[in-house]
Amino acid sequence: MPSVVIDYLPACAEHYRDEYAIVVIDVIRATTTATTALSLGRDVYPAQTTDGAFVLAATLKDPLLMGEQGGNVPYGFDLTNSPVQAMALTAVPSGYFTDISRPIILLSSSGTRLLMNSVGTGKEAVYISCARNFSAVAKYIAGRHDKVAVLGAGTRGEFRREDQMGCAWVAEKLVEAGYEVETNRTRDLIARWTGANLDSAREGRSADYLKRSGQVHDLEFVLHHFDDLDVVPQLIDGKLEIVAGNVVS
Repeated sequence: MPSVVIDYLPACAEHYRDEYAIVVIDVIRATTTATTALSLGRDVYPAQTTDGAFVLAATLKDPLLMGEQGGNVPYGFDLTNSPVQAMALTAVPSGYFTDISRPIILLSSSGTRLLMNSVGTGKEAVYISCARNFSAVAKYIAGRHDKVAVLGAGTRGEFRREDQMGCAWVAEKLVEAGYEVETNRTRDLIARWTGANLDSAREGRSADYLKRSGQVHDLEFVLHHFDDLDVVPQLIDGKLEIVAGNVVS
């Protein structure tokens, strides 16, 4: 039988990257930011480090650098890691930031690091998911891969509740499609978050940080965009590509 497992933190990717298809989840905020930007027609390139982002920037035409490290926007970056800012990039048809042809280089403390750590030597794929597209991702994966690892980014060593939910919802749909649960923790997380309301993430530490740092707009964006996209992003040769679903017109 095909199987699914849930794990978390960037370092855990090394246990799965050569034998499993991997789904990376960082609901607040990296995979939500990336999925939102991709759905609007942007090219998105994840980076593992600040230096790596600048090296990558030198190879692209007029890229936008979006991201944070430890909650702070790195020196020389244009924007923070924000789905609201990603959405605003296409709010008007022209301008320095809103030019749709400008690719985004995205960096985050945990999410993009986990994503880049997930690249292995095997033939299995690496996807991203968030609260906006978990159904589409699970549907696409089911039947394509025998072993799937759904990995939460984690923050400061903690498996944050919004990532637990995102991981559990993908895994739950794979179980419904006939996948076997590999670990008791995976089974427990699915049971804990089945039917849960994403709004419960409002009480988590990630939400508390956004409130304290004056970024409530990102929290509200995440909580009010639930399973509303059908795009399935896959990391291919260092770039996130939409392999299923439609760009929002």
